[in-house]
Amino acid sequence: MGFVKVSAKGGPLGNWQVQLLILGAIWGHSFLFIKLADAAFSPAQVTLARLAIGTAVLVPFLLFRREKLPRSPRAWLLLGVAGILFNVVPYTLFAFAETHISSVLAGIWNATTPLLTLVVALALLPGERATRPSVVGLVLGLVGVLLILHPWQGLGGAQLIGNLACLLAAAFYAVAFVYTRRFLSDLPASAASLAAVQLLTGTLFLAVLTPFLGPLPHQFPLPAVLALVGLGALGTGLAYMLNMGIVRAAGPTAASTVTYVVPVFATVAGLLFLGERVGWWEPIGGAVVLVGLALTQGRLRWPGRQALPAGERRAA
Repeated sequence: MGFVKVSAKGGPLGNWQVQLLILGAIWGHSFLFIKLADAAFSPAQVTLARLAIGTAVLVPFLLFRREKLPRSPRAWLLLGVAGILFNVVPYTLFAFAETHISSVLAGIWNATTPLLTLVVALALLPGERATRPSVVGLVLGLVGVLLILHPWQGLGGAQLIGNLACLLAAAFYAVAFVYTRRFLSDLPASAASLAAVQLLTGTLFLAVLTPFLGPLPHQFPLPAVLALVGLGALGTGLAYMLNMGIVRAAGPTAASTVTYVVPVFATVAGLLFLGERVGWWEPIGGAVVLVGLALTQGRLRWPGRQALPAGERRAA
């Protein structure tokens, strides 16, 4: 762990703050794309197309930059596991969840990932210690989750299944982040090449399983096909490149602030383009989760503690 100096410089799309907003918009609209694709394809098919298209976008980027893929069998094995934890399982769970719940709600659930990551890190990583702000943040996060689930209206039915699928997807993301920190941080390859292998191995793994997970589609309606293209090319391929650019320009901690932006874009997209409706408890629960997240990340001032300067935040 260390400290990163936040630079105002970014890439060809402007400074890193502009890139962050673009990334948040892309990932937020990914939940809209999933909902549209679910109308014609199974969750596994949606994920397979997303990974395959994302790989097809990322590999030419590597060739252009003349970056090489890792050659070690150990690296490919570790990245294959990461592809399952980071991509195959959570992508499929979110696609399954959106057959039961709105894209808005799925986007809100995604914001629980950093809180769950802290829980997993505290449980599995030696040296991780809980601070008072992080404990309060986790409690607030739990309150936010309960608000999103709104058990006072009764638990059961398809909506509960969708909510639990989203929570499980976020938990897989959390395990994947901790796995990455533990096993992938010392691999001798660029972030882009590691991401490409991760997507490629995930694609190959799911290509073997998908035929056994449901019938092949017989129709290919244009809205669903375009949603798949957007999900793979933008939500996976371009998003990976943008995220890597932000990390290079401003550091991983600054890049993680996209978590606060994604639910906003997911909510706006679902309301405007799909006409979805949300109860008062869902956005409020999401806001409580984000406040809890801000506490755990040290972005809110805690009595008796001095917040880190905006340009120097601790990087996990």
